[in-house]
Amino acid sequence: MQRKAYVPGVAALLAAVLAGCTGSSGEGNSTDNSNPGEAGAVTAEAQPGKYRTLPEPCGAIGHGTLDTLLPGIAQITDETQRDTAYQGQATLTYDNDRKVGCRWKIDSPDATDHLFVDFERVVSYDNTVSDDSQAEQLFATKVTAADLPEPAASSSGSARTGAAGGPADPSAEATSAPSLSSSPSSSASPSGTSSPSASSSATPTDLQPRVLDGLGDEAYLDDALSSSGSTAKQRTVTVAFRTSNVIVTVVYEEQPAMVGVVPDSAEMQDRARKLAAQLADSLPG
Repeated sequence: MQRKAYVPGVAALLAAVLAGCTGSSGEGNSTDNSNPGEAGAVTAEAQPGKYRTLPEPCGAIGHGTLDTLLPGIAQITDETQRDTAYQGQATLTYDNDRKVGCRWKIDSPDATDHLFVDFERVVSYDNTVSDDSQAEQLFATKVTAADLPEPAASSSGSARTGAAGGPADPSAEATSAPSLSSSPSSSASPSGTSSPSASSSATPTDLQPRVLDGLGDEAYLDDALSSSGSTAKQRTVTVAFRTSNVIVTVVYEEQPAMVGVVPDSAEMQDRARKLAAQLADSLPG
């Protein structure tokens, strides 16, 4: 009789233990489903961007490059004033790790040249959105604001632009600007301005504002000529690119001293693009 009473007791104890284990497992699953942030849950966090710092903007451009973009700077006879001109002027910023910039303005007998460079490091505060994705969204806004024209074929009839608006062959595009600037129809002055005869021709297709290939993860170029007829026309060339979570913008402007002289588009675009490529290489990390 005692053996019969004992056996059911053991069975009841085992049943209770098994029920407890089953209940614990069920509760754990419920906790994981309702609280994904707790241990045991799988939560995918967006990755941080490649860049954690930015370069010093006024020191990111060498004197030789500044001599090319700002011809009047080498003509300054006073050594102290020339050194000050090379240093540029840093833009006001409240966080040097997030946004920095520098600008230069140089007058010469032929023209007034402006140069502005801006670095912005994008940081996402949303754990589900990576820094790169946030920067990509911000850059898309800049491209939309630039209102670039639809890509078109070159005057020879062959399609030079790709689906994204950039050239099908980046190396071919890179060599197009110098050949155009050296055409007989335009004679560039020391400041990079062209003769009045060059302004009468339409802007070549491959010099139109466009998306660029081979610069960062994505890039574009904008080229605008002021429409004022009472003063010398000012040309503004903008090259902007994104690499990972950093967006870099180069704004290069020139206004000739004489009315009727138009700054050479091919030459200014070539200078701005080369500078942008140098700045892409200067990014830390």
